[in-house]
Amino acid sequence: MSIKTIVVQPGGGFDKVVVGSDQPRAPGAGEITVRLHASSLNYHDYAVVSGAWGPSEPRIPMSDGAGVVTAVGAGVTELKVGDHVVSLFFPEWPDGEPGIAQGDFSRVPGDGIDGYAREAVTVPASAFTLAPKGWSHAEAATLTCAGLTAWYALFEGGHIKPGDTVLTQGSGGVSVFALQFAKAAGATVIATTSSPAKAERLRELGADHVINYREDPAWGETARKLTGGVGVDHVVELGGPGTLAQSMLAARIGGQVSIIGILTGLEGNMSVITAIARHLHLRGVLVGNRKHQLNMIRAVEANGIRPVIDSVYPLEDIVAAFRHQESNRHFGKICLEM
Repeated sequence: MSIKTIVVQPGGGFDKVVVGSDQPRAPGAGEITVRLHASSLNYHDYAVVSGAWGPSEPRIPMSDGAGVVTAVGAGVTELKVGDHVVSLFFPEWPDGEPGIAQGDFSRVPGDGIDGYAREAVTVPASAFTLAPKGWSHAEAATLTCAGLTAWYALFEGGHIKPGDTVLTQGSGGVSVFALQFAKAAGATVIATTSSPAKAERLRELGADHVINYREDPAWGETARKLTGGVGVDHVVELGGPGTLAQSMLAARIGGQVSIIGILTGLEGNMSVITAIARHLHLRGVLVGNRKHQLNMIRAVEANGIRPVIDSVYPLEDIVAAFRHQESNRHFGKICLEM
């Protein structure tokens, strides 16, 4: 039986996306076969598929995958046939600090190795964890990259606590998850957006304050004023070079800025003296490991958190899904269903 598979040709580009087919294989020792039902779009996936950093060889894209285990190989004990599972962004990072293998994307599904834009996959069992109980496959697929990035920034690296103040940027997947996680932890959240309609939705999700960054280009100072002049404890920095300066101004003395996104570019100027004078902790965040994912899943189950899904596209409409993503009209996650 053949399975539907999306392949991006070398160099990437929407005109180089091909819908094809492949033959599944039985799992070997330590492996599982998963009937994939959903994936979700991230900026990283967009960069690969659009050609911003396209693959050097034909590549099955998408880092996020969720589905049902249909077969297990010898020695697999943690997962069984029928389990609902979700993939790991770094399948070879079980625990501890990041190592050499996490220093680039060479072992990331959908980039250095084939990903989950297909109907079935056979991989080591360590590449998946159980999905949250009661979640749809599309909901589970949002956790691999966006959910775990927000979780890692705030809890595994940020150690936020009740009463802290968190600044989030925009209304994409990471930012919405960060808002939800921070509110569940008892934090105050200041969110930024350029859309009045999105501002209202952010408030509905629990944002205590929303700043329109187009109307208020000095939003970092405004955020600090909202804390009585002290500054926020943690900034979830998605914009990159174009927003980092305001994020640093928003942070309190000794605050943490988790640098996650590159939406405004890859390089830029940074005020080193601001970082030094304000004792800032600037921390690069790139998703997280298997233990972090298990911690996050326990937390969302305990708190009843559910992801915000903007829209769902059939797998073969992957280019249309990315066109919607690049329009920046979405709120939360865009998903694919197989």
